This record gives sequence, structure tokens and C-alpha cells, in this order.
Amino acid sequence: MIPDDTTLTQDGLTAKGTGRVLVVACGALAREVLAIRDMNGMDHLDLHCLPAILHNHPDRIAPAVEAALDERAGAYARAFVAYADCGTGGALSEVCARLGVEMIAGPHCYAFFDGLDRFAARDEIDAFYLTDFLARQFDAFVVRPLGLDRHPELRDMYFGNYRKLVYLAQTDDPDLTARAEAAATALGLSFERRATGYGELLPEIQRL
Repeated sequence: MIPDDTTLTQDGLTAKGTGRVLVVACGALAREVLAIRDMNGMDHLDLHCLPAILHNHPDRIAPAVEAALDERAGAYARAFVAYADCGTGGALSEVCARLGVEMIAGPHCYAFFDGLDRFAARDEIDAFYLTDFLARQFDAFVVRPLGLDRHPELRDMYFGNYRKLVYLAQTDDPDLTARAEAAATALGLSFERRATGYGELLPEIQRL
């Protein structure tokens, strides 16, 4: 059973300790990784998710991934890290290279959902992105950490250089689209919905 979003944000998901391949992922990707696993009958995958809120503290991601891998060393035939760089400045790549573990290419999940080449070609420096998970957890990741619930006047200081909010939709869910559009309105941005599905996460998990 998949934990609720609040649990995935604060606590993550602990691996069961079964299967041949360990996937260490961000809690924000738990539903997507498990959906890909289940639709492909990949029962040999065991998913361990770190708390999604680490994305608000990217300097903590690489040490947390290394600790998760070290704790489970020898228990699986193979491990894979379902993170892109995610603001670690190359630190996560260094950890994976040192431990001999593959990870997802690219700067962040927005890029691999949209497609790395396509995302780079867009060069959207004035876009703020949401995924399905972030549309559900907008308050936890944006509103409360930035204090916008207490000081809404700070909105333009934080988001004045953005022009639009782009919702990268993994699923076709009208409720999530409405939530993402409401987030755009709250931030004073135009809204674009971009249906990506699982993007390049899909083949990365399927080949494990």
C-alpha cells in the first residue's frame, strides 16, 4: 500500500527488504515508480523512498541517498537511484559513481518527465513547474515554506520574475489540473498544462 502524500513528504517509504533490485527514489516519485513496476509485472523491484521534502534542502539529498544505499549494501543484486541531480550540484552523481550505482540523467524530475532534450530546448527560465505530486502538495512545498500563508505580500518578491506555471501532468486527473491552475492563480502566473505521462522515467525503470 502506498503511503499518503504527507507521509511521503515527511518520512518517505521504507523498502520491504525483498526483491533483486533496490530502487532508491524521492518520495515525490513513489506513485510513478510503483505504477511502472506494477504495470510491467516487475515484482523483483523493491522501492525505498527518501522524504520528498529533502528537495527543499538539496544539500541533504546525496548524504541521505548514500546512507540508504550503505544500510542495504549486499541485500540486493543491484541498486538504482531514481533521482536526477535535483540541485545537489553534482554531489549525488559523485556518490553514485563512487558506489558504482546508476542514477537518472538530467538536472531534475521536471526535465526527465518532459524529456531531457525537449526540456533543454525550451529554455524556460521564466517558468515555475509542478508535477502531479507537487500539485497535491503545493501548500507543503511552496506556500508554507515560503511563508505565503502568513505573508501573502511576499508573493511578488519570490515569483515576480516568473511568467507562467507549467503543470507537467503524469496522469489525466481533472482535480489535479484544477489544483495546479489554482496554484498558478495564487502565484499570479499564467497557466499551462503539459501532458508528459511518465516521460523518461518509464524506460529507466523498465530496463531494471
